[in-house]
Amino acid sequence: MLIELTAENVAIIDKETVQFGPGFTSITGETGAGKSLIVDSISLCLGDRADSTIVRSGATRAWVQAVFEVDERIKNRIAERGYAIDDGFLYIQREIAAEGRSQCRINGRLAPVGVLKEIGAWLADLHGQHDHQSLLDADNHLAILDDWIGENALTLRASVGSQFDRLSELRSRLNELLRGEREREQQLDLLRFQVEELESANLRVGEIGELEAELKRLQNAEALATELKSAATSTFEGDPSAKDLLSDAVKSLEASVAFDERLQAILDSLRTSLYTLDDAIAELRIASDTVEFNPTRLEEIAGRIDTLARLRRKYGDTEEEMLAFLETARMRKSDFENAEAGREMLESEIVAAESELRIDCDKLSTLRKTKAAEFQKTVSKELTELAMANARFETRISSKEPGPDGADEIEFVFSANKGESLKPLAKIASGGELSRVMLAIKCGMAGRGGVPTLIFDEVDAGLGGEAAAVVGKKLERLAQNYQVIVITHLPQIACRASSQIHIDKVESGGRTVARAKPLSPDDRVREIARMLSGKNDKTAEAHARELLSWM
Repeated sequence: MLIELTAENVAIIDKETVQFGPGFTSITGETGAGKSLIVDSISLCLGDRADSTIVRSGATRAWVQAVFEVDERIKNRIAERGYAIDDGFLYIQREIAAEGRSQCRINGRLAPVGVLKEIGAWLADLHGQHDHQSLLDADNHLAILDDWIGENALTLRASVGSQFDRLSELRSRLNELLRGEREREQQLDLLRFQVEELESANLRVGEIGELEAELKRLQNAEALATELKSAATSTFEGDPSAKDLLSDAVKSLEASVAFDERLQAILDSLRTSLYTLDDAIAELRIASDTVEFNPTRLEEIAGRIDTLARLRRKYGDTEEEMLAFLETARMRKSDFENAEAGREMLESEIVAAESELRIDCDKLSTLRKTKAAEFQKTVSKELTELAMANARFETRISSKEPGPDGADEIEFVFSANKGESLKPLAKIASGGELSRVMLAIKCGMAGRGGVPTLIFDEVDAGLGGEAAAVVGKKLERLAQNYQVIVITHLPQIACRASSQIHIDKVESGGRTVARAKPLSPDDRVREIARMLSGKNDKTAEAHARELLSWM
């Protein structure tokens, strides 16, 4: 869920930080106070298009940051995109320069807007007058229905996806085999050369590092021998040597300890140093004996390294990558050499795979068609309760070639008024209608999946009285399964929220700025009273307290 939003130099916002909790949060304030700027800031963090006109006048850049707490499912999906999350919190920053440039960061790392938009779609749905609306894309409707159906549909869909991937791989291999004979022979000649070249190289993992280390030793053998000789002279071959001097010091102290026992600690320390020196001398002798002057071996290693470097340029940077290339080349070479037998086998496997895929697609289609009517009925009932008694909602299912999500195309169609034809949701003109359709769907899906945060703007468009009270109750119920953030002008909706944020315009430093303030219980009474009557009098406050007592 969304934990915190910070906006800096966004239109009339100089710098504001807004914190959000679970459940239902309402955002209220006078028209033009800057409520929509909160939504704009969130939408930027979800990957929406950046417009330099949003930068506050006189500022060089606008900057927004959203902090989300994510569950393991979303955490793993984000990690697959290369943005690891250690503590369960996702930090998204967006910077828009006044001259038009935009920059995105995910957990401090630069990210393309396309990746941010993809991740944003997993975090929140924003509904209303903005473009970030998953309902407008018919490609999302199938997933919505499957989420509503639940585990049976999701399990079948996963099976279909796995079978489709396997079928695609088989078809790809067959297409490669069915290329023209000349091309196949050319490919086969190349593959034979590559396999022979790599096999004759007798590649071994770790060899490059070993060779480079040995080459370094051989190239510096003379210098190494000189330094080792110098070290030997200093430690045990010289006259006197370090060992001789240290031994003399030990003997002198051994004689002196009898006169002054305080010297015992110094003697013990020198004896330890002598033992350590003996060990070092032994190792130094071994090192000196193993210094190798071998021009022939040096030439062999240089040649081998040159050969491996040439292979690396063609087949991979590491031994593992080159061996993987060899394995793939062997498999492709085998396919080409056994083209006829391979073709017949692949064709047989493809027929079997197509049959298995079709069987599961048919099962999934039957399940979707059976459940679609129930889903349609559920959403229609919710729409009626949302003061859209004449609205019609249908789920249209048509067939397509089997794909990773099955053999169905699904689109939701809608009509708001009696006598109007059903149209795709993307053609709905009213943001308020679209918000209520989404609200109806989300209420029907409560607890069945989807993104964790729902943000509604203009959800109260055209509502009032009892209809507004019903929408408030719906949002309150929806907040039992999702984080719900709603911008509203209606007290019947705002009073249902578990927390409320007020947006107001104030003058600061000779300029108008927007301020966001979380409301205390007493503050909420005054704000609801203002929303009811435009002023704070005792009657309005009494009514406000009555509305808030519904909570």
